[in-house]
Amino acid sequence: MDVVTGWTGRTACALQAALRMSNDRFAAHLRIGLRTVADWHDKPDLRPRPETQQFLDAALAGAGAAVRERFAVLTGQSLPAGSELDSDSGAAADAERRLAADENISGALSRLDQLAGWEPGSARRQVAARLATLDKRGLLDRASARKRVSRSAIAGALGTYYGDQGNGHGRYAARCGHHDAEVVTSVLTRPEWLDLDCPLVNGHDRLKLAGQPAGGNAGLDADAADAAVQRLAEILVGGTRFADMPLYRLTGITPRKGDIGGSLGITRFSSYALTLDLLEGELADALTAGTAPRPGSLPLRDRYLPDLRSVTGLSERLCAGGALALCAFARPADPFRGPADYVLLVQERSASVVNAARQLAVIPKGFHQPLTDYRGDARIAATLRREMEEELFGREDIDNTVNERSAADPMHPARLSAPMRWLLTENPGALRMECTGFGLNLVSGNFEFACLLVVDSEEFWHRFGGQIEASWESSSLRQYSSLDGETLAELAHDDAWSNEGLFAFTQGLRRLSRIGGDRTDIQDIDWTVRP
Repeated sequence: MDVVTGWTGRTACALQAALRMSNDRFAAHLRIGLRTVADWHDKPDLRPRPETQQFLDAALAGAGAAVRERFAVLTGQSLPAGSELDSDSGAAADAERRLAADENISGALSRLDQLAGWEPGSARRQVAARLATLDKRGLLDRASARKRVSRSAIAGALGTYYGDQGNGHGRYAARCGHHDAEVVTSVLTRPEWLDLDCPLVNGHDRLKLAGQPAGGNAGLDADAADAAVQRLAEILVGGTRFADMPLYRLTGITPRKGDIGGSLGITRFSSYALTLDLLEGELADALTAGTAPRPGSLPLRDRYLPDLRSVTGLSERLCAGGALALCAFARPADPFRGPADYVLLVQERSASVVNAARQLAVIPKGFHQPLTDYRGDARIAATLRREMEEELFGREDIDNTVNERSAADPMHPARLSAPMRWLLTENPGALRMECTGFGLNLVSGNFEFACLLVVDSEEFWHRFGGQIEASWESSSLRQYSSLDGETLAELAHDDAWSNEGLFAFTQGLRRLSRIGGDRTDIQDIDWTVRP
């Protein structure tokens, strides 16, 4: 490969990453000041002085073939024929590229340095070292093993870990139709948090952005920091989409019939991904290995969520989460299908999502996070409208894993998709949004707002049903009829659901059976709260 001309801070940092050197080692290798290397990281478009460019030329020219090939990948240059990088190495090279150039990964690395109390750049060096040892085939094998851990096994394991601590909370369970067995989930709830029938409109949807709580930002010990390093390395090797965007954290909640109040703070997605989001993988790995899920056997859970008091102590911990909704679109009678009904949509989550990968869920489903209006977007309805646009109607410009957001008002009527504009501006009132239940998911401590979205106009499905298709977050979409009660009851007992997905599905069906009239034939669904 020819030596490059015209070095910049970005390409110099790419050479540093290819050499797998820390800032101080790279500075010593080039015989330049440490401050200069730091400036290249802070100012990627900076042009080094001519004599410094000569040092960089010499360092690249004297590097081995593997370093030069990594540098070529990191800077987007073509590799020579016969390169040593095979398909597995190509994936590793892509990981190295993201480590050097992905701003979201850089944000997560900086956050890890802060949480662990490390010197700046330490997390980058540790993740780079971990990348060199990771076996992608081994990661795929572990992902396959995790997939075989069923929803019910996870719910049962968490029931064992927490036991009956007698504080009025319990795990949501439901019995559907004529099935004798009930399905028990990992969603911690209370009777007064269920069947809320809360319209998500002003005066009822009352989540508010408040000041930051004092708790929730504890540093990481050695084991927790090591788990976070592993997680970032796995994200890079696995090609998982990662966007370190602002995220709402729940600091207080008062759900009751017809009304949801509560307070929110702001955190970053990386703070969640490097801490509580690690608990799901730890639990799945333990169950795969046959480890009994008891206090003392799960180090990360013992640290972050050791008991139900820590789960419900929202102001003292980081509690991220979101909203997910069962969608019901009215359809006219059809000579082949039968009488008028609602079409209900269910997704199978893709392998590229951070949460509930490869599991069944209702759609839309998304983290509760702001777009540009941090106070206005605090309402549950704001997240549901955004997720409808992204997951159902194909608005890629509001997907923070694909594009940077530049619009001052991404949900302005002039920017809406045709289906959403029809619902919100041309036919106001056509879309009914309700919250049907609230709970805290014991898997990672997330808050879950189970919701129901109903469109009663048959014209909408006639005009826009053909435009609804799965986004990258879904590997497939399924449709079910609200008149097919037996199939819906069977579906509720499918162990492929995520726990929060099943919670939203059964709560949505209960509400739809009461308001859907002749368009529904849904078998009885009864819930209980289990210790």
